Amino acid sequence: MDKQVVAKPFHRILLTGAAGGLGKILREKLKDWTDILRVSDLADLGAAQEGEEVVQCDLADKAAVMDLVKDVELILHFGGISVEASFEDIMRANIQGTYNIYEAAHHHKVRRVIFASSNHTIGFYKTTDFIDATMPPRPDGIYGVSKCFGESLSRYYYDRVGIETVCVRIGSAFPAPANRRMLTTYLSYDDLVELLRCAAFTPRVGYTIVFGVSDNREKWWSNHAASHLGYEPKDSSDKFAHLFPDTGRYPDADDVGSTYQGGGFILSGPQYKP
Repeated sequence: MDKQVVAKPFHRILLTGAAGGLGKILREKLKDWTDILRVSDLADLGAAQEGEEVVQCDLADKAAVMDLVKDVELILHFGGISVEASFEDIMRANIQGTYNIYEAAHHHKVRRVIFASSNHTIGFYKTTDFIDATMPPRPDGIYGVSKCFGESLSRYYYDRVGIETVCVRIGSAFPAPANRRMLTTYLSYDDLVELLRCAAFTPRVGYTIVFGVSDNREKWWSNHAASHLGYEPKDSSDKFAHLFPDTGRYPDADDVGSTYQGGGFILSGPQYKP
C-alpha cells in the first residue's frame, strides 16, 4: 500500500540569516512546515539539502532581495548583524536589509513576516522593571536601535499595505544560560520553535510584539498583549539556577551591566560613555 502524502501548510518559506546561530537550528526545524525551505545568508550555506533552495544574498542589495522573495508565502527574517557594531555596518545589514525585505514582501504580495527583533530594544529598562509590549522602546545600543527601526517599519507596512508581522523580541536563545542575567532572559530552542509556530499559524496576528522567553522563575516581561498567539512556553531556566547562585547583590547599583535589562550590551556600544 502506498504511503499517504500529507500536504504541508506552506509551499515555500524563506528563512534569512540561515547561517547564524539560530538560523542553523531553524534550518532543520522548519522543514515540517513547508514543501520548500528557501534558506539565505551572506555567508556560505553549503549545498542545498533535501527540500531546500539555497540563495546567497546580501540583504542590502535591493534587486537581489527582490529575487530572493519571489514565490514565497512566509518570511522568517533572521538576517543581519546580531551584536553591537558600527552604525555603518548595522545600517547596511539591519536597516537597509530589513527595508528591502518589506519592499520585496509588498511587491510579491507576501502576507506575513516573522521579524527577529531583540530584547535589546528595551535594554535600558532596569532589572527592577516589569514591562510589556505597549511600553516605549528603550534601546541599549545601535543594534537595539536597528531592531526598533524594524519594529516601526513592520508597523508601517501593516498599517499601509496590510502585511502582518510578529516581532519576536528574542531573549537569550542558547542551549543553556551563560550567566545569571540569562536565567531571566533564557529562551530554549524548543520554546523558540513553538513561538515561531504560533506566529506562523495563528489565523490573524495583525501587528504583534511578543517577548521570546521561556517560563523562567524571574520575569521582566509580560506577554499579555500577545496572548492571541497562544504561546505557552514549556521550558524554564530553573534547572540551570545552581550554576549561578544568588549572592544577594543582583542587581548591583554600581554595576551598569547588572542594573539594566540589556546587560553587557549597555557597555559594548561604540557610543557608550561612562
